[in-house]
Amino acid sequence: MDEDAIDKVCDFIVPRIRAQSRMNALSSRTPMPRGGAIFEVSKIQDAKIAQEAGACAIVLSQSICFCSSRMIDPSLIAKFKEAVSIPIIARVRVGHVVEAKILQTAGVDYIDESEILGTADKENHINKRNFTCPFICGSTNLGEALERITEGAAMIRTQGIVSICGDIATTVQNVRSVMEDIRLLHNMREGERLEFSRKIGVPSDLAAQTGRMGKLPVIHFAAGGIVTPADAAFMMDLGCDGVFVGPEMFDCPDPYKRARGIVKAVNRYNDPNALVVAMSGLNL
Repeated sequence: MDEDAIDKVCDFIVPRIRAQSRMNALSSRTPMPRGGAIFEVSKIQDAKIAQEAGACAIVLSQSICFCSSRMIDPSLIAKFKEAVSIPIIARVRVGHVVEAKILQTAGVDYIDESEILGTADKENHINKRNFTCPFICGSTNLGEALERITEGAAMIRTQGIVSICGDIATTVQNVRSVMEDIRLLHNMREGERLEFSRKIGVPSDLAAQTGRMGKLPVIHFAAGGIVTPADAAFMMDLGCDGVFVGPEMFDCPDPYKRARGIVKAVNRYNDPNALVVAMSGLNL
């Protein structure tokens, strides 16, 4: 076999081996939720409400601790684990390896390397492959999402604005952008995918894998302003696997009813009759 033929074979096989190795590494960790609603909680009572409503996980709110730009008090993880049986997520600052080590040792189920808390290392994100605990990472476009997956993220959280309750416009914009770029990748030829991957600065094999699958190769949730069943159903209709719901939801008159409606909307987002029921009587 001549050198050109060998090069062509390598170009075909090597990216597929790398992609499979990436997926094998992710699948060897604690399984991620395959879809559903994740609720941000600041009280054990709220965690119990979320679990009863059918949440697939909870994320401990930064408002639990005295300084909102740091990870939570790790002793809280055990307290919440005693109260609920669903997986618990805790946040660390972007790039803060030590915070991640502490939370992993404390027994958290998933770590969210969160830009919401802020940035500890402006040059580097955490190398998530050095941890056994799965990581969730935020992004606003496909390039960022694939970068985080390259680092070992097991879930991508397409992020909108978190500070304005009920404002989903930025979240919708970012999710649409990711989905549109994936559709473009899916329809590209191999050479075009290679050029696209160079443009956004990610490995060509990961871009090719995403294009072939027609979706991100990890779980994909949306976050930012989602507070009603209709909001959640909208994100699912755009192609997400699930949603993050902010802690402001628990300030409503009947948080269980609202949470249960959101869970139902995620599971039956393409059923208008179910959505009518989920949205009814919420006193929005």
